[in-house]
Amino acid sequence: MCCSLFCLDPRPRTAKIAPLLCALLFAWMAFRLPAETPWSTVGPAGGDARAFAAEPGQPDHIYLGTTSSWIYESTDGGASWQRLAKLDGSEDLVVDNIVVDSSSSAIVYAAAWKLGDSGGGLWVSRDGGGSWEELKGLHGQSIRAFVQAPSNPRIFYAGTLQGVFRSDDSGATWKQISPPGSGEIHEVESLAVDPRDPQIVYAGTWHLPWKTLDGGAHWHSIKKGLIVDSDIFSIIIDPVHPREVFLSACSGIYKSESAGELFHKIQGIPNEARRTRVIVQDPGNRKIVYAGTTEGLYKTLDGGRTFRRMTGADVVVNDVYIDPRDTQHVLLATDRGGVLSSANAAASFAASNTGFSERKVEALLVDRHDSSRLYAGVVNDKEYGGAFVSNNGGAAWDHIGDGLDGLDVYALAQAPDGTIVAGTSQGVYALQDGSAGGGNGDPSPVWTRRNTIANTIVKAAVETLHGKRIDIEKRVKEKPHQLDGRVSGLDLSGDVWIAAGADGLFTSRDKGATWQGGPVMGAGDYLSVTAHGQVFAAARPNGVVRSRDGGQSWYPMQIPLMLTRIHRVAFSTDGTLWLGAREGVFFTRDLGKTWQWIQRLPFRDIDDLWYDAELNKVLVSSRASDQIFSIDPKTLDWKWWQTGYDIALIRVSGQRIVAASLYDGVLLEPLAAGAETSKR
Repeated sequence: MCCSLFCLDPRPRTAKIAPLLCALLFAWMAFRLPAETPWSTVGPAGGDARAFAAEPGQPDHIYLGTTSSWIYESTDGGASWQRLAKLDGSEDLVVDNIVVDSSSSAIVYAAAWKLGDSGGGLWVSRDGGGSWEELKGLHGQSIRAFVQAPSNPRIFYAGTLQGVFRSDDSGATWKQISPPGSGEIHEVESLAVDPRDPQIVYAGTWHLPWKTLDGGAHWHSIKKGLIVDSDIFSIIIDPVHPREVFLSACSGIYKSESAGELFHKIQGIPNEARRTRVIVQDPGNRKIVYAGTTEGLYKTLDGGRTFRRMTGADVVVNDVYIDPRDTQHVLLATDRGGVLSSANAAASFAASNTGFSERKVEALLVDRHDSSRLYAGVVNDKEYGGAFVSNNGGAAWDHIGDGLDGLDVYALAQAPDGTIVAGTSQGVYALQDGSAGGGNGDPSPVWTRRNTIANTIVKAAVETLHGKRIDIEKRVKEKPHQLDGRVSGLDLSGDVWIAAGADGLFTSRDKGATWQGGPVMGAGDYLSVTAHGQVFAAARPNGVVRSRDGGQSWYPMQIPLMLTRIHRVAFSTDGTLWLGAREGVFFTRDLGKTWQWIQRLPFRDIDDLWYDAELNKVLVSSRASDQIFSIDPKTLDWKWWQTGYDIALIRVSGQRIVAASLYDGVLLEPLAAGAETSKR
């Protein structure tokens, strides 16, 4: 008999759920949240940085927008950053425009759009970013451009996917000033307002620029001189000579000396860098213009006649900030690399990401020999990503991407001899030395590919023996080939290594030198694998398989009918198999003959499930929740913590929980987190 659980009917082939009334069912109304103790984000530093805005007259006070709804703040000119506020509960707002009100620096506006969605909106803070409220006039609008009129601080313009909007009352109310339903003035990516006349507005769309002289009553095309259908990413107007207008487009940079009536293309930026996302004029010398492109930062000293690239081609520049007090001080907001800082007018740059972590961590590992050494695998960061290591519990991180060639890392595991193995978007890679560099001048470790598949197969053949042709079967070696698919799960705890991925299940008996395997039960797309001696279990979204002979043969495992998506499997020390799925946490003590369901947890969409042998606890988390649960596998009592971040992964470093959030990097449990306890 089970209590505080639903027991599952042990019938053949597929287990069914049978409800069982129990006196100790969890009472949701009695569930109470613990006192909130902030968890700390510790890196790895970097990620996507989108937009800068500085407080007028206080150039050291800078705001920074991100792709995850967060706004950061620096009070030391970008040398370090701290999280300031999150605009709403979502994780996918791209904060591309921040404006500090020129009439009151306590008022800050943030305009955003949603990734993969047509939504977005406008938020305002009236206390310097401490608290924010959405301005309902643009609710749901995907805002790609947002500006304040230089000559009238009450007038604002917003460019959205629908068109151009205007407010005459500091954002309280809005009206569309481009023709509603226009086939031309929509998908507005950039805006600029004449420095003397707030009625003169330039609007750049995804298909050429437009201009109004009367606040939007009439518009006319200003495409003369432009390559047809150029996306207009940025427009700037010379503050002293407003007839001089620069705009950047997917086809390069253009300049007009006739207030936009005629443009000519500026030479010097190669075609491969033609997606120029932002152009910024030096406030101390208007002939100096910086152009941020998808292939690096360019700079002109002569008003645009010639340009020179100042960074490597791998730098994708989203915004440029020039310190008005010291124009040698230049900051770049970049994709993947975070913030880059220069003290010599862009002659050289260095990362300036202390406190800024927007990494998407998909793999997390605590060194089995030194719990203060942490490894993190990230995705979407190309040459800036791959893997990172911290040798001091997350206080500082070193990039260890050599050899990964910018691949995404989805799994990390460690063998008993210290070898670190990464499951990537293209197979398996290994670090032979588990020390992974200490950041003290040690040479950076290099990952080596471990993707050779050398299967032995049974092949039917016809041979002539003693003059007779007979059918025989014999074992032969396949021609070696490479494991190139995504690897999402690894277990290196025993003599046989196991890898689970898009191409199936693979085992290695020579420490990854060669692998054997492929699709199992006719399927690939395996997400998780776990070992208990010679007994293995592996999960794909709609099923679990097991092996009793170290992966030489696999068989389907009975699972509850109610399961619709499985994410993780893990063995505890006593051989109990734990399963995390959309429907919650399940376990079996007899390899699937019977299952039990822990139905009292406050959430059920389990994304990560991990067994920690030292603590003898099963840790579970959900990407849809900021809570973490620790379950005692014997008593089924559980403790829980509230982190303040949606959690993707959880591990244990010594006596301290380490977690990875969806977009905020690695988190550390406070030294006194005060977990709540629940009896079963």
